[in-house]
Amino acid sequence: MTKTYHFIGIKGSGMSALALMLHQMGHKVQGSDVDKYYFTQRGLEQAGISILPFDEKNIQPDYEIIAGNAFRPDNNVEIAYADTNGIGYKRYHEFLGGFMRDFVSLGVAGAHGKTSTTGILSHVLSNITDTSYLIGDGTGRGSANAKYFVFESDEYERHFMPYHPEYSIITNIDFDHPDYFTSLEDVFNAFNDYAKQITKGLFIYGEDEQLRRITSKAPIYYYGFKEEGNDFVAHDLLRSTSGSGFKVSFRGQELGEFQIPSFGRHNIMNATAVIGLLYTAGLDLDLVREHLKTFGGVKRRFTEKIVNETVIIDDFAHHPTEIIATLDAARQKYPSKEIVAIFQPHTFTRTIALLDEFAEALNQADSVYLAQIYGSAREVDNGDVKVEDLAEKIVKRAKVIDVDNVSPLLDHDNAVYVFMGAGDIQTYEYSFERLLSNLTSNVQ
Repeated sequence: MTKTYHFIGIKGSGMSALALMLHQMGHKVQGSDVDKYYFTQRGLEQAGISILPFDEKNIQPDYEIIAGNAFRPDNNVEIAYADTNGIGYKRYHEFLGGFMRDFVSLGVAGAHGKTSTTGILSHVLSNITDTSYLIGDGTGRGSANAKYFVFESDEYERHFMPYHPEYSIITNIDFDHPDYFTSLEDVFNAFNDYAKQITKGLFIYGEDEQLRRITSKAPIYYYGFKEEGNDFVAHDLLRSTSGSGFKVSFRGQELGEFQIPSFGRHNIMNATAVIGLLYTAGLDLDLVREHLKTFGGVKRRFTEKIVNETVIIDDFAHHPTEIIATLDAARQKYPSKEIVAIFQPHTFTRTIALLDEFAEALNQADSVYLAQIYGSAREVDNGDVKVEDLAEKIVKRAKVIDVDNVSPLLDHDNAVYVFMGAGDIQTYEYSFERLLSNLTSNVQ
């Protein structure tokens, strides 16, 4: 029996992916959101899913309603109407916790690398067998006949606690989301609680000292670069301008060579985690090897384009660890080019908490430009931190640019431009692309 699902805040990355998946499974799906364009809505529009303005008339008693976490009775008319009239709804993570029980579920958790690793796992498994999946870049695929369900398991506000997957990867533990987590120990406790809910196999990056403290009722498999203490080991790395090659062994047994068309040591680790999980779950390694070669990446993770012969990279990196990984990937692919980083800090709380770490990470670039801090709707700008505070800490003396004037970026030859951030950094990127396009037309 098909249901009608209504999504309050359907443009959210997880929400849009879930909406697409349910639509593909044959359900009627609609949603509401603000008018502002967001990159996740393209897939919804292509699927013919209605995106409505917020209106209490969208709420019907016979609909199954899924509400985005940012929306409450005091800031959303639909939530207020549902509460007033006793119409029930579930938050995204609450719905997902029940939904996944119908499948062999495989989760991907971690402070960084969740989306990319979920993307790799989804790509490989869905090419081997019928698989439904949810990726945090707004991508979803649903099949009523799927045996497996792959999903991104988000730690923010402990949203992963309703999840009890058979298998899970945890890529790392790091202090982030300082608007919610009080300390690194608080983050660890959240992941440790999640780990105890895994039933068949937990795959952990073995060179993360916090992850080494994790305990679980399920068997724990460690993966990494070092032979000592890891079960799945990536070795004999070959990093080139066309991708990454490596071998993987399991407790001394060689599993063979693998290639991925991705860059950076972190992506080798992400792929190793996927290899370890699928090998343990009984999938054919030759098929895993074959489909790893064709993974095209996920949205806003090292997404490249060329405008007027200029290479532009767009990446969601908004934490120092992610910035380092993205810049490492850029250097691998473009070893002879100047690496120009354009970074927008995301949230005032994160910028204050990690100011020195941001500066250290951005020093990996050859030149740095900064956009104004993008504040969250959950916080207030008290003037405690400005983007200029970060600029002063960067060795190369970063320049602050305005979205209406990105012309200072033209002061580089033979450069690759890496735009990073989780706010509206893409508006700066589009402004730069228009500038490059205008230069071409003026020359003509």
